[in-house]
Amino acid sequence: MSETRLLSTDELLRSIVEEVMEIRIRENVVMQKIAELDQRGAAAEFGYKDLAQVLQHAVRWDRKAAKQWVAHAGLLGREITPTGSEPAPELPLTAAAAAEGALSADHVRAVAEVMKALPAEVEQLVVDVAREHDPYAVRRFGKDLAYGLYQSDPEPRDVEPAPVVNQLVKQWKNGQLEIRALLDAVTGATFEAMLDPLAKPRPETTVEGPDLRSRSEREGDAFAELVNLMVRADQLPEHGGEPVTLTVTMSYEDLADKVSRGMLDNGERIPASQVRQLACNAGIIPLVLGDKSQPMDIGRKTRSFPAGIRRVLVARDRGCAFPGCFRPPRQCDAHHIHHWADGGSTSVENAVLVCRHHHTLIHQSEWAVKMVSGTPTFYPPSWLDRDRNPRRNLLHAA
Repeated sequence: MSETRLLSTDELLRSIVEEVMEIRIRENVVMQKIAELDQRGAAAEFGYKDLAQVLQHAVRWDRKAAKQWVAHAGLLGREITPTGSEPAPELPLTAAAAAEGALSADHVRAVAEVMKALPAEVEQLVVDVAREHDPYAVRRFGKDLAYGLYQSDPEPRDVEPAPVVNQLVKQWKNGQLEIRALLDAVTGATFEAMLDPLAKPRPETTVEGPDLRSRSEREGDAFAELVNLMVRADQLPEHGGEPVTLTVTMSYEDLADKVSRGMLDNGERIPASQVRQLACNAGIIPLVLGDKSQPMDIGRKTRSFPAGIRRVLVARDRGCAFPGCFRPPRQCDAHHIHHWADGGSTSVENAVLVCRHHHTLIHQSEWAVKMVSGTPTFYPPSWLDRDRNPRRNLLHAA
């Protein structure tokens, strides 16, 4: 304990990271041994129903923990770790990263899941994401990567699927109206875009203090406010400097050729035919980087980013540009890379989309952001990476 107190905060955190990696290495060895026990049929040899029961008694794990260890060990045995005279692992790069302690068992499971839909050539890319992000981010990245790799394949001539039927179930209970709804992708994304600006936490005041409402409570109040605003439709709130807008990203060529899919600002994708229908109702705003018809650079005239610049940022960053974050554009602020107060201009080249959490983090921590070849690039604090190697958000660029 005395040695721990002598460490600086950075050193203490770094030591935790190193200890966790050592734990992962030892866990990897244990799981390989569990996989070997399972392959030998140890449960039957000892007279047990399954190996999880053996481990329950031998290691004193509860049933749930024992089953998880057996499941993870089975994954290692099947997917990435050769045993005995078996051939090389199917995911050799994943096996190497797990053996060195860079990946947890949950990371390995996530990589194995996404690689089922991906060619072996991209394993390194998926493992690189797993080294820097949590398992959920790995799964999301894999899903987007698979779409990006196969979106140019010939469109199947299958029968058009039946349209999604929107459903709303409402019931009065104890003087309150209970509502459950199932919405199609476009309607759901539009609803989220309208609800989000109303569900933000209230600013802290000396009278009311901080906003202590849970997310569900804030969204419930936002829904009630949305109902009231519908009665006064001309008073709908602005978000990000312009009226609530649903963004659909798609190349003009694909739209004209009726191929591929458009991406909504919440990450969901819809077929080209539906994008064309939306375009008929909503109109299309041409968006070309560097086009003089758009105010891409307004210098020092104002600190706020106008709608024209924000649209370009939405098309470029596709959401929070911070590594590993997948929040959609509607939940993001435009951040001056070179601070406006320090002489930075209000322009596309000096801006990046970041969610409120990461916007605060950049201002209050050692994280730094720069534009490199037109792409927002982040540099972690030295305690996280001694060399401060550059990182980018691969989740939006898959």
